[in-house]
Amino acid sequence: MSEQDRYQALRASRLAAELTDEQCRTLARQIELRDLADGELLVREGAPDDRLFVIVSGALGVVRHPAGEPPVALHTLVAGDFAGELSFIDGTERYASLEAHGPTRVFFLRRENLEALLDSEPRIVYLVMRAIIRIAHNIQRRLSIQSVELSNYIYKQHGRY
Repeated sequence: MSEQDRYQALRASRLAAELTDEQCRTLARQIELRDLADGELLVREGAPDDRLFVIVSGALGVVRHPAGEPPVALHTLVAGDFAGELSFIDGTERYASLEAHGPTRVFFLRRENLEALLDSEPRIVYLVMRAIIRIAHNIQRRLSIQSVELSNYIYKQHGRY
């Protein structure tokens, strides 16, 4: 895919929200675009991975495959969502697989490509990490709200489900 395709995908994402056009063009040279067919596996659970994914179009299913049991769908990520932000930062194994739900386009950034910018473009690295933390913070906030709502529901039902 062309550099312009990568630039446009990146520019439209929350990852580039605070980047100038020039910074965005610099970072666009570090990302890769990938098109997935329906059902195609992007990442397998349990595998180490150092890529941050951003869904450009389509959707990704977050799916666990417990041994000897049918797969369990945990969540569906849609255009604009990030995937793998924590593994990108700390290198841990993937908790779940990512599978395309219909034709899907993603772009990804490898940790080593971002780290390569540390000396020459530290501001880009800072702004990218800030965008990732902002997304992680929003996820944590949403989970906290859902936890409170579930607790309130159980309390109001006097422990009856």
